[in-house]
Amino acid sequence: MTRAERPSDPTTGDQAGEARRTFSSTELKRLHRGWRRRTTGRLALLLDGVQNPFNLGSIARTAAAMRVERVWSAGPPVDVRNPKVQKTALGTDRMLRWDAHPRIGAALDAARSDGYRLIGVELGTGSAPLFELTLTGDVCLVVGHEERGLSRTAMAGCDRVGFVPLLGRVGSLNVATATALALYEVRRQEWTAPEADG
Repeated sequence: MTRAERPSDPTTGDQAGEARRTFSSTELKRLHRGWRRRTTGRLALLLDGVQNPFNLGSIARTAAAMRVERVWSAGPPVDVRNPKVQKTALGTDRMLRWDAHPRIGAALDAARSDGYRLIGVELGTGSAPLFELTLTGDVCLVVGHEERGLSRTAMAGCDRVGFVPLLGRVGSLNVATATALALYEVRRQEWTAPEADG
């Protein structure tokens, strides 16, 4: 039986028996370059009291992968060069511009004055599923403290607030995981917008 005669896998379109492999570094660069061309909106993060170094490192790595341009932090200073942060960031923190503010109000003002719409990531009154919000254009996601979530000042200062719908018995996600899902949703909306198809 020749390759052309092999039945296709209906879930992937692959020919039966075709070997799978990971991309080479050149293929990965080409793939990423293609997605960058489809990405025009600016994306930023505002961390409202996020303190855990492992969460900070994980957020930094995901933010760099999703081409976050800027990260504002509010509250006690965070040391992104801390070895615990570096354990999960793997140096990706250097690809981000970090700005620290002692108070959340100043950080919100800085993000807004830089032209971003502020979208809080929190489950609360007035929040909607993230996929129902319009997240195209220049968006700054505002994420909160590991235990307390967004402060009242942060919630009040956001243009909209969205949440990640959950199905199981666990009622919340780790802040780094929730941030990763929210960052992806912003990019997904941009990539699937009608003008992105043309």
